[in-house]
Amino acid sequence: MTIKMIALDIDDTLLDSKGKILPSTITAIHEALARDIKIVLCTGRPLAGVAHFLKELGVTGDDQYVVTYNGAVIESVSGHVLVKHLLNKATYERLTQYAAEHHIPFNVLDENSTIYTADRDIDFITVVQAMENSAGIFVRTPAEMPADFEIAKGLFVGTEEQLDAVESTVMAEFSDAYYVVRAGRNFLEVMDPKVDKGKALAELAQKLGMTADEVMAVGDEGNDLPMFEFAGTAVVMGNGSEVAKAHADYVTGTNDEGGLADAIRKFALTPVEN
Repeated sequence: MTIKMIALDIDDTLLDSKGKILPSTITAIHEALARDIKIVLCTGRPLAGVAHFLKELGVTGDDQYVVTYNGAVIESVSGHVLVKHLLNKATYERLTQYAAEHHIPFNVLDENSTIYTADRDIDFITVVQAMENSAGIFVRTPAEMPADFEIAKGLFVGTEEQLDAVESTVMAEFSDAYYVVRAGRNFLEVMDPKVDKGKALAELAQKLGMTADEVMAVGDEGNDLPMFEFAGTAVVMGNGSEVAKAHADYVTGTNDEGGLADAIRKFALTPVEN
């Protein structure tokens, strides 16, 4: 089956260990774009946090798409929203209260890439998060926000050790009603139950008239597993987690070895034999 869409995680997949895009990756993506293959960044970041990568890759226009907030928002790279699944203020209140009671650093992102936190002592990871995503930080309690305030996701943040210690209890508290996922070492995220990267890809593929067999997904972590479950071709980076490797069809090279470019050439750019 011909690949018509390539869904890419960003951190440790599109980016190397220094946070850069390899020249070989840019070349392979340019070749894919020239064949009218959709390049869809699928990320926990907001659009503002991926705009510079899209520009570097040459992914532009209202007919190219991004899955942001781990699937809570599907939009064109020019910012036209196709689908969004947001959480209400009551959820913000519940998550903030839980974080305060259990002494876990916490923030939320709205659909405009803005970070809000009730933490007066802002955690270092939240500061890094804001910097990486070109986001502002507002210290606000839920009571200070309007009644119709909505969030794309809530994030328990901290060191790997901090989140390891609370992950199971957060999952037990919230996973029945929400989509809860460990998105890398420093983020434990809570979203609408209709949200994950796989569901978002399925919604986007349907809108574009594509089947799962025409979608290739590349990632490295647990929050990429829903992409792997949907896509006809699931590729994990050589630097990916063992859990991710167990759910992929193919393991490519690492993000420092040009593994992404190799996978794109192998599955999307190689002519299909008759």
